[in-house]
Amino acid sequence: MEAPLLARKSPLLINEEQAAHVLEIFLREEIRRTGLTKAVIGLSGGVDSALSTYLSVRALGKENVHVLMMPYRTSSPESLSDAMSVVNDLKISSEVFDISPAADAFFTSAKLETDRVRRGNILARLRMIALYDRSQQLGALVVGTSNKTESLLGYTTIFGDNASAINPLGDLYKTQVWQLAKYVGVPDQIISKPPSADLWPGQTDESELGSTYHEMDELLFYIVDQRERDAELVKRGFDLEKVTQIREKIRCSQYKRRLPLIAKISTRTINADFRYPRDWGT
Repeated sequence: MEAPLLARKSPLLINEEQAAHVLEIFLREEIRRTGLTKAVIGLSGGVDSALSTYLSVRALGKENVHVLMMPYRTSSPESLSDAMSVVNDLKISSEVFDISPAADAFFTSAKLETDRVRRGNILARLRMIALYDRSQQLGALVVGTSNKTESLLGYTTIFGDNASAINPLGDLYKTQVWQLAKYVGVPDQIISKPPSADLWPGQTDESELGSTYHEMDELLFYIVDQRERDAELVKRGFDLEKVTQIREKIRCSQYKRRLPLIAKISTRTINADFRYPRDWGT
């Protein structure tokens, strides 16, 4: 498989140079505002985590980026070798942290021999535990790797792969991730392989989602960015049943995209009335 080429007039096309520049500034300034200078990233061997790593190195310097590769015993060997190709290309510090012992102990205790979704969620959350532990040790921030497509569709594990302190990819659709990854120099074998969370053997994103990323991204763009109504989307050639399904996915996964809801008791409630950006004052 090759990452889909976008048509010259596709609304998903981005200016790669400009996008890379903006995201580098974002990473550098927002991390330094916390008083920190380092980033820690879970490097899976996929294109999203690779792109976050390349952008972090461009923003902070290779000496300030540390990656963890966190395989489970059934993970694809290709994932680890592709992650190592990023490490070798960027010459960054790295470590392999095998989550198999911790995961197997949990699976046994919870009797999760056959439930693939629950097992996958546990693997994703164990990886985030390892990342946040290492961020504390290194005095670094966890840089996220979830893209806009995954977030809108709820195709993430809450407090797992969608957790981070700062995320440079959250406003990039998957097809835009591929586009920017090529620009910054992510290895071709990573860009061209079928996207997969590698939570169980043979898993691919598009088989689970039921559409190609290119198809989903274009529909999401018109629904979210352009706020088009169903009638307008049908005129564009989108199937009404598919449009309804996607709208429902977006609606039902909203809880994954926001901080926890807090019941309002006082005059100034966190996330309701007390809502400030990073540089806030009282």
